[in-house]
Amino acid sequence: MAQNRRQFLTIAGALSAGWLMKGSMFASVKSPIKAIAFDAFPIFDPHPVFTLCETLFPGKGAELSNAWRTRQFEYTWLRSMLQRYADFWQVTENSLIFAAKLAKVDLTAEKRDQLMHSYLELKTWPDVPPALKKLKDAGVRLIFLSNFSPAMLNANIKNSALGDIFEQALSTDEAKTYKPDPRAYTLGINTLKLKKEEIMFVAFASWDAVGAKSFGYPTYWMNRLNLPQEELNSTPDATGAGMADLLSLLHL
Repeated sequence: MAQNRRQFLTIAGALSAGWLMKGSMFASVKSPIKAIAFDAFPIFDPHPVFTLCETLFPGKGAELSNAWRTRQFEYTWLRSMLQRYADFWQVTENSLIFAAKLAKVDLTAEKRDQLMHSYLELKTWPDVPPALKKLKDAGVRLIFLSNFSPAMLNANIKNSALGDIFEQALSTDEAKTYKPDPRAYTLGINTLKLKKEEIMFVAFASWDAVGAKSFGYPTYWMNRLNLPQEELNSTPDATGAGMADLLSLLHL
């Protein structure tokens, strides 16, 4: 326990002082980081879903999966703005049906069910389990803060044996909206009972990093796909390629 406290104080001191990483910094952080809120995809690898698209629709998988992924998030944003909420499971199915029509593939009920079920069978990226253990051992509180529905989050947490690692699996379903709506990010504060400056948000998508940063969370963009940053006049506090860069940021 004493060792955990020393590690935590090292993290808190490094972040509260502010320092550089890959051209970004936590210079604005005034409070020690006490918890990390993760989006789902820095933890769970979605590639098996896209692989299944190609398996079921040879030669059309990339087109289908790209349209499906894009429409998923467009639908969350539209539903938030229109105040016509549906949970992320329904959004995912609606998006798949649209994407199949766009890609001109025959989405039978069986194939639709296979693709939908693949979102309940995700596994972690290889670098995740050891990194989460280091964070947990250092005394950092860990939660999810994801657009995934509760059923999607819980199924994948169970698949990956992460139940003892995460303190809470927060779905934006609780707020009946989606990120980047501030009401979604507020769930982290309400659950952890901490100041926003004490909670680091780890995003998978650049737009989510922008949303969290605008809300006021110290933000790390885990850019696993090596994508360009969004042109939204906002940058995350730090950017890296995976969990190793996050641990390095935290001096672990």
